Amino acid sequence: MILLYRYIFFQFLRNIFMLMAGFIAIYLLIDFFEKIDNFLEKGKSMALVFHFFLLNIPFIVEQMGPVCILLAGVVTLGILNHSNELIALKAGGIPLKKITYPILGGGLLFTLLFLAMSQFVLPKTVAETNRIWHKEVKGRIPLGIYRSGRYYYRGQEGFYSFARPSPSSDNFLFFSYTSWDEEYQLTTNIAAREARWADGTWTLHKGQIQQARGKSDFSTELFTSREFGFAERPENFFVPEYQSLELSLLDLYKETRHQNSPDETNMAWANFYGRISYTLLGLPLLFLGLPLLLIVYRKWGKDLSLAVPVSCGMAFACWGIWGTLQSLAKASYLSPMIAALSVHLLMMLLGFSLLVREEG
Repeated sequence: MILLYRYIFFQFLRNIFMLMAGFIAIYLLIDFFEKIDNFLEKGKSMALVFHFFLLNIPFIVEQMGPVCILLAGVVTLGILNHSNELIALKAGGIPLKKITYPILGGGLLFTLLFLAMSQFVLPKTVAETNRIWHKEVKGRIPLGIYRSGRYYYRGQEGFYSFARPSPSSDNFLFFSYTSWDEEYQLTTNIAAREARWADGTWTLHKGQIQQARGKSDFSTELFTSREFGFAERPENFFVPEYQSLELSLLDLYKETRHQNSPDETNMAWANFYGRISYTLLGLPLLFLGLPLLLIVYRKWGKDLSLAVPVSCGMAFACWGIWGTLQSLAKASYLSPMIAALSVHLLMMLLGFSLLVREEG
């Protein structure tokens, strides 16, 4: 039995390394032709280009890891079935669950490796690739910092602080704007629950304005909705793409402990659970993909050309459901923990029931 486990496990290793190498090569090839002109226009050396794309590999592995685990398991079991080895093993009295142990064990091993990479490797490599691409190639420098779930920027006339649920959105939460005079005395403090940028105008909702009337006296005015003419626009608040990946899993957890409002805390928990649940997605996909492969073979024949597309379709469907649940969690419509675990539990239960059915 140990020899059988070793044989199947090494088949899984060979397939997952082959798949990861293929995905990495395709991704780098496409990314290279998209970005090489930008490097050449800035006169950057090929050594920097090589360094940039080499550091992109952990990000590619992190993005494609769950699919690689699924496909490696499907291909491994599919080859065993296609060569009639699976039938011979079952005829020899070896149950299907024992045949799948090495594959599931390999999926668990690589899931743990991906988690370790997300904690120790990915934050450093993503930070460096962001620096190279945005600063050295694009000439764009972030105008502020991100701390404890909030962004802080220094503008032409004052300082901004806010939470931004999505870098592509022009909606800002818990927005504040502060300005000082030449002697660094506070002159104006504007705070609002929400700020929106539309048609070239800032509109703040449910806020207050505090203005200095002296060194220690301030006037306060409340408002429901008001327009302001701040000098900066949302595009000035430059945030690097994948900036959240510069934080390790431990850093994301720390972010959940230092938030100033329930909404910000919910967002922090959603980011933390979402990051972990995405990395863990490969194992439930594998658990569901193995019996699905056998069902496809039994109904439509022993051909991986059909089983692999069906598995990929299943993976993208689960991926889409997972992404939808994460959006609901970030918008406070769903508990972050429920959003992170529900798809996994559903796939595990369905996969287990199908495996039991195939066993029978």
